[in-house]
Amino acid sequence: MCTNKHTIIESENIPIKLWLKKEQMDEGALQQARNLANLPFAFKHIAIMPDTHQGYGMPIGAVLATKGVIIPNAVGVDIGCGMCSLRTNLTAIDTDDLKEIVKRIRATVPVGFEPHATAQDESLMPVRKGHLPIVEQEYDNALYQIGTLGSGNHFIEIQQGSDGYIWIMVHSGSRNIGFTVANHYHQIASKLNTADGEHVTSDLAYIPESSEYFELYKNEMNYCLAFALANRTLMMERVKTAFKQVLAEVEFADFINKPHNFAAEEEHFGETVIVHRKGATRARQGEWGMIPGSQGTRSFLVTGKGEAQSFNSCAHGAGRIMSRAQARKTLDVKTEVKALKEQGILHAIRSRKDLDEAPGSYKDIDEVMNNQQDLVDVQIELQPLAVIKG
Repeated sequence: MCTNKHTIIESENIPIKLWLKKEQMDEGALQQARNLANLPFAFKHIAIMPDTHQGYGMPIGAVLATKGVIIPNAVGVDIGCGMCSLRTNLTAIDTDDLKEIVKRIRATVPVGFEPHATAQDESLMPVRKGHLPIVEQEYDNALYQIGTLGSGNHFIEIQQGSDGYIWIMVHSGSRNIGFTVANHYHQIASKLNTADGEHVTSDLAYIPESSEYFELYKNEMNYCLAFALANRTLMMERVKTAFKQVLAEVEFADFINKPHNFAAEEEHFGETVIVHRKGATRARQGEWGMIPGSQGTRSFLVTGKGEAQSFNSCAHGAGRIMSRAQARKTLDVKTEVKALKEQGILHAIRSRKDLDEAPGSYKDIDEVMNNQQDLVDVQIELQPLAVIKG
């Protein structure tokens, strides 16, 4: 069945609403969406964004509302992963200055799995409130990881905006502290479900609100959300310093922050539910957000339309069209590099191991944006000038 907005699958316990054609979904992601729709506590329908692809337990680019339970794997292992953007007062930047800025960023922002060599100032960390056992366990290590990019699809990008200004965008998450919290509570959820004789797939193990671990997970998840923001904020400050060292007159404004891996209590369809967004961005009416492409394609600053059927959500990026292993195996380094060079982009592809983040491994961002015209309004288009990848 189709509407003018989305495709609806009605073969499961509750509908699955797709902001893309069914045949555009990989089979793994589609089966995961079906699993979500058959959860006894899933509310109303499942919303699948146009950038969706298979994840762990729940598709990336999916929105699940629940009644009375929270699912750690429906938030994911990178709790609070998201993006922030900042506008400069620059209208152009020459290549030599751009290269020097990138060099200085690389000197102050560790990438990949690298931490800082020394612990960062504790004042940069979110304040701890209440009982946070895993946060306390990982806190000292986190002092070395705040202000670091991480690996995978995380990036720092310098962009030319359609508004005439140079923008900065940072994509990163909660590093190891979020990973450890996520795994800890997923294991607890699995044990709780086994003890109760539940037959929910282990990848979607849940914590009922009657459990003492329900509030514990929420509190630790919220700390990880705050840490992820602090992490991005510190990286953005280091990027700003690099700009100031090269271009003394630069100024900054319009900071935007949006997570896309989190769960939150919200009102939808007249009821209070827990909305899990895994690789999906909240897009309430007028709410600003970011939807990046790849390092070779445009990104977008958008405002939400508050579409009820998507639980006020939209895509979080272009979404993968092939796995990381498949990209490294099938894509060609020279072809991908040539395309980036032709656009004049200072890119992050050096060898075959970097092909998992090549533009060819991602969906067509224009198609993704076209599929969610009812979810967001594009305000500014951003063309990549220089990219630092994890």
